[in-house]
Formats: sequence, structure tokens, C-alpha cells
Amino acid sequence: MLPASAIRGAPIPVKYGPEGQTVPLTDDELPVSLPMEVTVDASGSPLKKMPAFSDLGDGWTRETDTFDTFMESSWYYARFCCADNTDAMLDERANYWLPVDLYIGGIEHAILHLLYARFFHKLMRDFGLVDSDEPFQQLLTQGMVIAETFYRPTDNGGKQWFNPADAEVKRDEKGRPLSAILMSDGEPVEMGGIEKMSKSKNNGVDPQSMIDKFGADTVRLFMMFAAPPEQSLEWSDSGVEGAHRFLKRLWRQVNEHLATGTPGTLDVNALNDDQKALRRKTHETIKKASDDIGRRTTFNTAIAAVMELSNAIGKFDDSSERGLAVSREALEACVLLLSPITPHLCHSLWEALGHSGPAIEATWPVVDESALTRDSIELVVQVNGKLRARLEVSANADKAAIEKLAMEHENVQRYIEGNTVRKVIVVPGKLVNIVVSG
Repeated sequence: MLPASAIRGAPIPVKYGPEGQTVPLTDDELPVSLPMEVTVDASGSPLKKMPAFSDLGDGWTRETDTFDTFMESSWYYARFCCADNTDAMLDERANYWLPVDLYIGGIEHAILHLLYARFFHKLMRDFGLVDSDEPFQQLLTQGMVIAETFYRPTDNGGKQWFNPADAEVKRDEKGRPLSAILMSDGEPVEMGGIEKMSKSKNNGVDPQSMIDKFGADTVRLFMMFAAPPEQSLEWSDSGVEGAHRFLKRLWRQVNEHLATGTPGTLDVNALNDDQKALRRKTHETIKKASDDIGRRTTFNTAIAAVMELSNAIGKFDDSSERGLAVSREALEACVLLLSPITPHLCHSLWEALGHSGPAIEATWPVVDESALTRDSIELVVQVNGKLRARLEVSANADKAAIEKLAMEHENVQRYIEGNTVRKVIVVPGKLVNIVVSG
């Protein structure tokens, strides 16, 4: 598409001769600089009306159309690698940095812009400007922020929209909206449903008020936790308050831990069952959060995993030196895993835990695979597909031993007594299903 009235696109490097010739500009005629001051009206191309730009003399004229702006935006990521090069489009630094590790953009760019970017990249590859075949290794198209809308019909058939902050909503026990009034006059307003935040619907929320009330870390945590990044995020004041409560709990847990005593050396070979369980939960969390953040970019599930670890810490009641060492490791994991999302709080907690330097710059926690092993596991026992018992068995138990324990379980005996056992299916690590018939 070449919009005739566009003046902000890339100039087309072509000139026309007095006898209708179409000639590309020579190197010494480049680059073409668009005029800084242009009068735009509805009567055609403004550049054509500027002889100082379009008239080259001796009957030659310059092309006054411009390329669509995709011509520039489709390869900017490569130019970023060597933006200070005034002699060439790209240099060897482009091959050092490209392809882009993670490209984040709005869903509106998921088709056209990315299609053009791939085309341009392959074109640059064919011309020897880059070595890579693809511009981006991983793509994340984030969703929109949405919020409730409120309006009143106007006399001319339109709608007057009101900001959610100005409406008071009555909700049922599950939080679903029932009705709403405008707080300024107490009169009802219509509820227009959940919509993308926009000026036209007046449903934008200024996060500054929440930042002033709860802090930037709380708002960041809510926005990361409320939805996966590729889905729409519904703004919720109660959700922000929930994020704030969690951060306060983590703050309290760290400070209560510090007040309890000094941890001993963490001897992983001398832990009791409860200590092993918390340490296993710590390293399961590190493994999951690292994968969720680093590979899957599902920050909400990473945060959920840290919240689960915080819950486990809250239930862990062991103030011995060894117990404090295990809980210290768990708390430090919470702080480090949250540090990219809530850097200010984590910086303070990291210092309180005796470390220097910002938590965000500390080494990312590493999974201890040995901590993930279990001495015993829980299996469910089914009779004809229905749950009848749960078994705690050695993690190394073979199928024969598991089958024997299942068949001897008191509750299982009740359901197989007087029946013929046709088959026993053992799925290691998961379940035992006993098939019987009368």
C-alpha cells in the first residue's frame, strides 16, 4: 500500500524524466530527506505541492509517494544492533545479537508486522546482511487490560460513559455484579460489561492511585499474577488487595524467622521427614518457577508456586537450628524468585537475610535434584475404577510389593470379599486398580 498523502513513510528512491523515464536514484543522491515543515490538506499529496522537494530541474521530478511505515518497522530490531553505523545498513554486530531471544508485542501485531518482519529478515539474509534464517526465537503476544464499563443513555441516542472509580457496584456472594449507581448522585447506571480499557468507554484505571496506596511492587505482582501474559487481564481492586496481603505475609514470615534464632549449617543428610518435605517443596518451586519464567513465560503460575511455598513455610513449625536452616533456604528462594516481579520488597528482605547487593542481581537459585527424591509416595487404590484406599509405599517398591499392600488393605478387602479378582493393574507412582466380578 502506497498512501498518496502519507509524508512520514520512507521515501521511494526514484525519479522521473521529461520523456517519462523511471530511474532509480544513484548512491550520491541518497539519502532522500523529507522536508521538516509540510502543509497537509485534503487536496492530494502535500509533497507534490512543494517544488523545492519534488522538482529536480531540467524536467526531472522526484517520486512523492512514500512507502508504508512497515518498510521501516519491519527490520528495526536488526538496526538496533548497530544503530551508530552511519556507513551501512547493518554490520557484523547484527549477527552477534540476532536472532532476537524473546520478542514481545501486542496481539495486533501478530499477523501483519510479524509477517513483514520475517519477509524482511529473509531478504536481508539473501543479501548477506544477516546469517540467521528467522528474526525471533520466541514470540510473546500479550493480551489486553480490560475493566468493567458503566454508562447512561443520552437524549440523542448515545451513551455517556462513567469511570469505574466513580461507580459503586452491588455484587452477589460470588462477586458477580448485580447493579450499580453513580456515587456523585446516587442514581443508577447501566453496566456495559467487561471491555478493553479505552478512552471512548472511559474505563481506564490510573494505576498511580493503587501505587500510592499499596506500592509499585503490589501492582506489579497483581498484573503478573492475574492472568497469563497472552490472555486479557481483568483489572480488579480486590485482586490488588490480595497481592498486597501476600507480600505483607512474606514480609512477616521473614522477620519472624529472623527473630526466632540463628540457623545452623544445612546438612542435607541429617534432615528429618518434615525438614526433607519443606526442602523438597523449596526445590520443586525453584524448578517450576524457573521453567515458567525462563521458558514458558507463564509468570502467573510461577507466582502461584511461590505462594504455595510460602504456605508450606507457614505450616512448618521447627525452630531448631537445622529447621531454621531449612526454612531460611525456603525463604531465600521465595525472595529470589519474586525479585524480578517485586524488586523493592525483595531488595529489603534480601538485605534483612544478611546479603549485600540487590536481590535482582543475586545468582538465580539452582535446583538440587537430590532434594526432589522421595523416600515414599502415595498411591490411590481403586476397585472397579472407584477410589477405595490410599497407600503410602516406598518409592522403590516394585509392582509385586505394591499389589500385595493394596490387596491387604482393610478397606479394599471389604470391596473384594466374595468377588473374583479378574485383574490387578499397577501404574507405578500413581495407582492400583483392582478389577473384580461377582
